[in-house]
Amino acid sequence: MIQGGLIEQLEFPSTMDSLSKIEVFIEGFCEQCKVSDDYYGNILIALSEGVNNAITHGNQLDPSKKVNIYMETTNKVVEFTIKDEGAGFDFNSVPDPTLPQNLEKIRGRGLFLMKNLADEVSFEDNGTIVRLTFTVVNG
Repeated sequence: MIQGGLIEQLEFPSTMDSLSKIEVFIEGFCEQCKVSDDYYGNILIALSEGVNNAITHGNQLDPSKKVNIYMETTNKVVEFTIKDEGAGFDFNSVPDPTLPQNLEKIRGRGLFLMKNLADEVSFEDNGTIVRLTFTVVNG
């Protein structure tokens, strides 16, 4: 069961090797809180996409720059905050990857996935902070 007030933090360098830490982190959280497999998949994919964007686009794969993840739970809600040290981006100008003219483009799919898998996605500080909120029903 998800208990309110559970807070965890991760910090790691902006390298692709760091992505494997996300899966271990989410797996442990979902097991500890008995989160259903459906929510596990949504959380894993959305958070992985957010962290990949922070590493690749935000911090430009610069290992001296850090990505921070904060997780906080409140009853049946879990919120993940991803923060990078990049310059930010205009999150409103990312093209919709499902439009015919964008199907061949390689950018924009991560945000699309996050917005479709999380219950709420918000951006702060010029896009250097992304919040993913999930209302989780325990399995």
